[in-house]
Amino acid sequence: MSYLTGVTADRRATPHAHHLRVQRTARYYTLGEGFAPRTVWLVLHGYGQLAATVIQFFSDLADHESLVVAPEALNRFYLVRPESAPARERPVGATWMTREDRASEISDYVEYLDAVYDEVAAGHARDGAHVNVIGFSQGTATATRWVTHGRSHLNRLIVWGGLLPPEMDLSRGAASLRGARLTLVAGTRDEYVTDAVLAAEQARLDAARIRYDVIRFDGGHVVSRSAFATLRAEAAEPAGPRPTGASDR
Repeated sequence: MSYLTGVTADRRATPHAHHLRVQRTARYYTLGEGFAPRTVWLVLHGYGQLAATVIQFFSDLADHESLVVAPEALNRFYLVRPESAPARERPVGATWMTREDRASEISDYVEYLDAVYDEVAAGHARDGAHVNVIGFSQGTATATRWVTHGRSHLNRLIVWGGLLPPEMDLSRGAASLRGARLTLVAGTRDEYVTDAVLAAEQARLDAARIRYDVIRFDGGHVVSRSAFATLRAEAAEPAGPRPTGASDR
């Protein structure tokens, strides 16, 4: 069935893509009671999740000396088909990007995350707070692209249940991450970051001479509080040279 009438296929014009910058309202959540935190954790959720839910997974990191911030991706969608439930009952999730208009999506979320940083973290960073970004699942690529392409100063990049984006050029070694310390976190039964996948990622980093840590926990593709103690301990360590390769925890 065709919805086009009065115009034959050979007379159709080729559409041209255009881009228009607009303002829109973004949403983020925070946890933590301190007015002058020593540590800020920026948490980027995975595909189909919402910030209000994911930030609760990291609530153990929030206290009088730590602030947890969870920005929400700009693209929301219903997680089930329209015929499965009325709109008011359908669960909603968010995604950082799809393959459609990919470059614009990446540029937009990097600029958005820089704006979140300016609003909630920049002042604390100037006062000496360490700012860490945790990307979970789809959020790992988002976090890495923000570290590499954004203007914010991030002390640490934590890639949880995912990998650095495959297109990332690691040829500049540590400079590729703009000085951010790298930690890989994965469950021992993660169906996406298997032992083989993790080993290949480590080999890629070793070849680029990028220093990193590895934290493993007993579990699957989830956020496990059992890894928090190590994250906290490492967050308290002073910055400085570290051996190339992983320290398995």
